Amino acid sequence: MPDPEIPVVSIRELGILRDVRHGDDGVLEVVITPTYSGCPAMSQIAEDIAQAIDHAALGAHRIETVLAPAWTTDWITDEAREKLRRYGIAPPSGTCGSTTEKPIRFVPYKKEVIACPRCGSTHTEKLAQFGSTACKALYRCIDCREPFDYFKPY
Repeated sequence: MPDPEIPVVSIRELGILRDVRHGDDGVLEVVITPTYSGCPAMSQIAEDIAQAIDHAALGAHRIETVLAPAWTTDWITDEAREKLRRYGIAPPSGTCGSTTEKPIRFVPYKKEVIACPRCGSTHTEKLAQFGSTACKALYRCIDCREPFDYFKPY
């Protein structure tokens, strides 16, 4: 099932689809996690899942949205990262997962280097903290002069 905001990747590839199982009562349970709290696409995702289950005549179902553990860009598959790049969205850089607690930094220690998904240049600049959706920032490549979205790491 494609993500409603980025149709080239599936909700499974993005790590939004957490689990599909039969509950103790025999009802099909689908567990999803938003990419961030308040993600406006979640109601559409739940509706699309319910429609697909109904269309496949799989019977009674329940769609559960869970917030913990919080979604992280670490859950995006390598295949999805490549699909994002080909689609013109720079995938998140680095890794967000940590096994230890660390302070939250509101100002990064160093400037993040974001490669242009079109030409591969690292000569890029951030134009806006928010792009076409809240989970993306708007960047521009200085070399090829094309604007692009960057999927922010969480």
